[in-house]
Amino acid sequence: MRINSNTLINGLNVVLVPYRDYHVPKYHEWMKSEELQKLTASEPLTLDEEYKMQKSWRDDEDKCTFIILDKKVYNEKNNEIESMIGDTNIFIINKDTATAEIEIMIAEESARGKKLGSEAVIAMMFYGIKYIGVRIYQAKISFVNEVSINMFKKLGFLEQSRSEVFQEITLEKSVSADWTESLNRQFNFEIQNY
Repeated sequence: MRINSNTLINGLNVVLVPYRDYHVPKYHEWMKSEELQKLTASEPLTLDEEYKMQKSWRDDEDKCTFIILDKKVYNEKNNEIESMIGDTNIFIINKDTATAEIEIMIAEESARGKKLGSEAVIAMMFYGIKYIGVRIYQAKISFVNEVSINMFKKLGFLEQSRSEVFQEITLEKSVSADWTESLNRQFNFEIQNY
């Protein structure tokens, strides 16, 4: 989505930057992991296909993605590639109801269990509400990804359905003014030009 092509979201412990072509090689290495493929319900892509996917996420009007950087590492090294820990995405699934699917992946094992994913997904949801106009969020999560299921439930998402065929649960949260303010208070994100 072009709207975030020059946007940086600065949080307490994470920095979100637009997904650019120079991020693709590291992202591609992550997605060779069978564990990540299973947790994200993804198929392995060739490097060329990954570059095309990055371009699609940049150009398509119904997709928005950010690369998640570990802020501490980024501040120390001033290097996005070394600071990359995952990504977070919004995919508009119904423009009439302003419904979007939200996704989060913390690919770097060393960054897991530190609540960096929670902060990143909250930043992304806040961005989606304020700049894209999202009114309903859905998260489709693999049955085996209990960490993500629990994280979204703590954020107020409720189970809507289960698919035995796809082995995933769909959680949903309607946006309200109180919830939006609560998200912002948790981390007080700063939106900057990138």
